[in-house]
Amino acid sequence: MALALTASADFAIDKPAGEPCPNLKDDFRCGIHSRLRDGGFPGCTVYDCFGAGQKVTQVTYGGRDWRQAVDSGAQMFEVFSVVRLLHELLWYLTEALELAPPLHGELRRAIVDTERLTLGSPKSLADLDVLAHRARINDLLLRTSELVRAGVSDTPINHRGADLMGAKLRGADLRGADLRSAYLIAADLRQADLTAADLIGADLRDTDVRGADLARSIFLTQMQLNATRGDASTTLPHRLTRPPHWS
Repeated sequence: MALALTASADFAIDKPAGEPCPNLKDDFRCGIHSRLRDGGFPGCTVYDCFGAGQKVTQVTYGGRDWRQAVDSGAQMFEVFSVVRLLHELLWYLTEALELAPPLHGELRRAIVDTERLTLGSPKSLADLDVLAHRARINDLLLRTSELVRAGVSDTPINHRGADLMGAKLRGADLRGADLRSAYLIAADLRQADLTAADLIGADLRDTDVRGADLARSIFLTQMQLNATRGDASTTLPHRLTRPPHWS
């Protein structure tokens, strides 16, 4: 309901935000869940709300859903987008806590503050300047990244925000690389070494990571990984699971 779909390689249809997907059943389940990829909806198999949907429905709205409270539906969808971003920040902060002992105090405070915000009322969440909060957290995540990547490579690569769509990077030494928000759509990263590479916000749709070393890359999410093409020889961080569609 809450999300908009755009007809593309990821979704077979256009769907405005706030309108139900035609595949949504009365019991809130997906009518084509077992064949989403074959049915033209691979984007649905990639998506991850970081637990925000459960938080909003079960905690923020106490178990009510948009069908039971039609008048609050629009607000619920707005609140969901805020809580999803907060939960994504919590994912990164929790990982940063493992990576950067010198920043533990600041990271713990940021986690507490962010978790507190997720528990706010619907109105407080709808009114929250979540982008300002993200900017504050991003500064802390940047400092974490710099600590982790320092000294990993003699010639660290800065590809922050770079257009690397379809790039031929097979076997590349990307240790300690800054790949924040880089466009790596359909790039060839087979057998590449991404140790300590910062992948926060990188677009990895259809990226070929077969045989790539992702075990110690940083700020990689399950949603990003789900969008890639990998195999049994791809090494992963301990917090992520191998996507079922990989060969």
